[in-house]
Amino acid sequence: MTTPKVYAIHENPEWFPPFAAAFAAEDVPVEEWLLTEGSIDLSSEPPQGVFWSRLSASAHTRDHAASKEYGRAVLRWLESWGRTVVNGSAVLELEVSKVAQHAALRAVGVDVPQTVAVFGTADLKRRAREFSAPFISKHNQGGKGLGVRRWDAHDDFDAWVDGPDFEPSPDGITLIQEYLWTREPFVTRAEYVGGEFVYAVRVDTSAGSFELCPADACAVDGEAGEPAPPLFALRDEIAAEHPLIAQHLAFLEAAGIRIGGIEFAETLDGRLVTYDVNTNTNYNPDVERIARRSGPRQIARHLGGLLAAQTATAETAVRA
Repeated sequence: MTTPKVYAIHENPEWFPPFAAAFAAEDVPVEEWLLTEGSIDLSSEPPQGVFWSRLSASAHTRDHAASKEYGRAVLRWLESWGRTVVNGSAVLELEVSKVAQHAALRAVGVDVPQTVAVFGTADLKRRAREFSAPFISKHNQGGKGLGVRRWDAHDDFDAWVDGPDFEPSPDGITLIQEYLWTREPFVTRAEYVGGEFVYAVRVDTSAGSFELCPADACAVDGEAGEPAPPLFALRDEIAAEHPLIAQHLAFLEAAGIRIGGIEFAETLDGRLVTYDVNTNTNYNPDVERIARRSGPRQIARHLGGLLAAQTATAETAVRA
């Protein structure tokens, strides 16, 4: 039998080095399980261990569109054998559907943006006119902010829908959403691990971009190869006592999400609006250097604790 370990199920090795370092620092054995190809014997028992899904809604942007389906198969197989699966099959469905996220957040009383889901394209222009400009269009299955656009005129939106540059969501569902006017040009990403708030990050939106991936692998250069100004900063004033943090924790518990980042906006009219859930969350290295607690280290500790508890239970059963 193999020694029990943490299995990190994902499809993008570029995102994993900070986590590998954190598991090494916490002395927790981990093995990457890349779901870009392979096979499973459905009649065979999976290895012992803790299985952590980091499958991403943006997999299709790396030519790994099928990884979502591979994940559905693997996670269901693991769960059928009673394995400990963190961010399992139900959470994967939230990761790949902003409609599902919106519904789950609204159901527990979290303020979410006014949103219409349009299937196909025939109804897009009509439903967009239910929103005053500016408004947002986005993919239901997105990731990294790709596919998100701001529209300042309905005629421009109509021309885009009818033109060659229209880019459909991988699942054919386009969202039309109210534009959130923030008090200041930033949004906030709150990080959670194992039912606990880790820290909050200020994400600068002054340049108007929606591509706000915090990982080092997502970093872009400025002019003449110079590093771009930092988009991410620690928000020390956001603590566990913040009213929205309690709402987020209730949502995460209800949804079965053990590890994730949640993005929200503080609007001009005083709303705290949550608009995105990232269940394969990444961490910004600049923020990690100054934060009191490390996101990857908290993950390693949490999964290591689950692994230790599982091993202790198995040893007790053998002695009995």
